Amino acid sequence: MSLAIGRWPWWLLFSCGMGLVAGDEACPKNCTCRLLEVICSGLTEYPLDMPMSTRQLILKGNNITFLPAINLGLLNDLVYLDCTFNQITEIMDYTFIGVYKLIYLDLSFNNISQLSPYGFSMLSNLVILNISNNPHLTEINKYTFANNTALRHLDLSNTALEFLDVQTINHLFNLKTLHLKENPWNCNCLLVDLTIFLLVTRIDYPGGLNATCKEPTEMAGWPLHMAGNPLRYKCLTHLDRWDYAFLLLIGFCIFFGGTVAAWITGVCAVLCENIHRKAEDEELDEEIKDERPKRTQVFKCNHDRNFDATNHHFV
Repeated sequence: MSLAIGRWPWWLLFSCGMGLVAGDEACPKNCTCRLLEVICSGLTEYPLDMPMSTRQLILKGNNITFLPAINLGLLNDLVYLDCTFNQITEIMDYTFIGVYKLIYLDLSFNNISQLSPYGFSMLSNLVILNISNNPHLTEINKYTFANNTALRHLDLSNTALEFLDVQTINHLFNLKTLHLKENPWNCNCLLVDLTIFLLVTRIDYPGGLNATCKEPTEMAGWPLHMAGNPLRYKCLTHLDRWDYAFLLLIGFCIFFGGTVAAWITGVCAVLCENIHRKAEDEELDEEIKDERPKRTQVFKCNHDRNFDATNHHFV
């Protein structure tokens, strides 16, 4: 699968550079700064005067709704970011553009409903990502983790996910642990590739027995990593009445199309034969017409010659 790398918003890089010049090392209000760690509480928005030398930032238990890419991008040495128990609703394009050294990112217990395909695109060193307990997250684009090939632990549990494209995770060759529990998985034929992938890989699924199918009714309660064989039989080998009806329709269309094609071919052959025969008859008529004057002239010449010979004989 090709990696999804969009165009970099260079204006963000420029803004980050300007911030590096203007920034200071003062500790933000309602935050505690010690060595390279900053812990904040009681915030309603991301603090704008964060020390640029911060390597570990803990924003747990605040009411932050938005992570500004420009200000967050000033923390070039940040490796650990905890944003749990906030009110973040969306991860937009290039939110983490400046924190390319980030290894640990926890966005659990928020209200995230949308993850941009380029939201994590700059985090090529990310090892642990937790997006669990976001009850409004219903969809993850298949390119969302395209550049996060260093991921080892990914937590997608306790969200509203019903479907996950297998291309979202099948390129994460370093992935060791995947949490999928407590999601309303719809185990229809669209999910067959994911269930087979979970069946054949050696990834660990903590709480796997709680990662179960909610729909359809006949699959309800099946563990997701064990639903591969039933879904494969149902979707890839088993034919129901609609499949037979479809095959019958296709067969009829092929038969009807072949019959019509044969009839058209026969008509064309007869027409071509008639045209060819008419052409030959016309050529034959032309040849006959050309031969008649010649025969008349030869007969006339022979008659004159006989007359002269007779006269000569009588003389």
